[in-house]
Amino acid sequence: MVQSSLLTAVAVAIISSTSHHRVECFAPPSISNQSTASSTKTSIHAKKKSKGSGGGFGGGFGSSASTKKKASRGKSGRSDLISVLNDDDSKKKESKSFSRTYVKSEQEDMLNDLAAKSSTTVIGKAVARSPHYNTPEMDPFWQLLPSLISTKFSSASDKDLARVAGMVEFSIGAGKVEDDVVENPWRPHTELHAYMPGLGPAEPFLDPDQLDLCKQLSENYDVISSEYEALLEERFDRKGNDRFQSVTSMNYEAGWKTMVLFYNGHRIKDFPYHLCPVTTKIMESVPIAGRIAGFNRQQPQSGIPLHSDGNNMWITCQMGIKVPSTITNKEGEDVPSAHIRVGPETRHWEEGQCLLYDTTYEHETFNAHPTEERVVLHVDFFNTLKMTPLEIKVLQYIYDMREQFMKAEGVAKVGAQVL
Repeated sequence: MVQSSLLTAVAVAIISSTSHHRVECFAPPSISNQSTASSTKTSIHAKKKSKGSGGGFGGGFGSSASTKKKASRGKSGRSDLISVLNDDDSKKKESKSFSRTYVKSEQEDMLNDLAAKSSTTVIGKAVARSPHYNTPEMDPFWQLLPSLISTKFSSASDKDLARVAGMVEFSIGAGKVEDDVVENPWRPHTELHAYMPGLGPAEPFLDPDQLDLCKQLSENYDVISSEYEALLEERFDRKGNDRFQSVTSMNYEAGWKTMVLFYNGHRIKDFPYHLCPVTTKIMESVPIAGRIAGFNRQQPQSGIPLHSDGNNMWITCQMGIKVPSTITNKEGEDVPSAHIRVGPETRHWEEGQCLLYDTTYEHETFNAHPTEERVVLHVDFFNTLKMTPLEIKVLQYIYDMREQFMKAEGVAKVGAQVL
């Protein structure tokens, strides 16, 4: 049974999605030097399977109830990151604008009616395949999801949502990973925690020329580098916290810190975006996903250990901002000092050039230079090369509703359990 408090929260979400609630889908804006108005686009990463990825920027869905324990523990420094990255409260303010109050019986009747209508949809049938369907073990969020999607995307056909349904099946333990993934030794399929079937063949590195994002970043490299330097001058917030943070457990000992510009897909309260308007504008031209997006610094003689991020709906773009000079190898040759290996391929960063890659492949980095750091601009985003705009919009909505649902359960700071 769904608790009454959760029924209230979800009922309000469904009602608001019908007439008030608006979920932003990405729309590439024009690039300018003017600061954009603050907007919020939120995503949620619930429990991650303990087996598998080091989770540099991974995130998936799981039982929200089981994540509360994880939220209470963590390595030193995680609470500091949470205090620095203050989420925008605009959604909370927006929810107060609804004027009608529904009594419990109305909520239950409405939810039951929606559930009956949505049970025959492709999403409803996917949820019904859960081995825990209609049992106390079933996560209430997934059981309510068909009603949410049917209400918000009433014009979407089952064909439009077929791959989303496949993602739902995988998330509730009823779906399977496709054979080409299982048979690929470079893609640890047991570490996948968020998976959409039907996206077709994958490769470790993708051609950056396919995306306008990469073109815009390279064309604006000088401006972005200047904005990075401006942010360095303002690296401490008003509380004295360093905006460069170790954002995942593996990074504490790996010499990798990030100045986070976007957290869970949305802007950060009180961040000095006026110092980086062009960088921000370009990053917001794609549907940002993942836990963080921002400037990554890799200290000399350090690297990120081998891992995979386990979400095949996202791809990663990194542009070199500061690339350390070459070093001399044992053969006396000058070679690049910083590299990234994704699957069987190793590549090197160049200043003003983008690397585009799939983090479901195992990957690792290292900066071998003795004194110079490596800095890149890092963006995780929904795979616009493989997913349709509607699929991306639905996934953004699912992540947003997941966050609202978890907050209704009492997880005050959703990001806390994944950092």
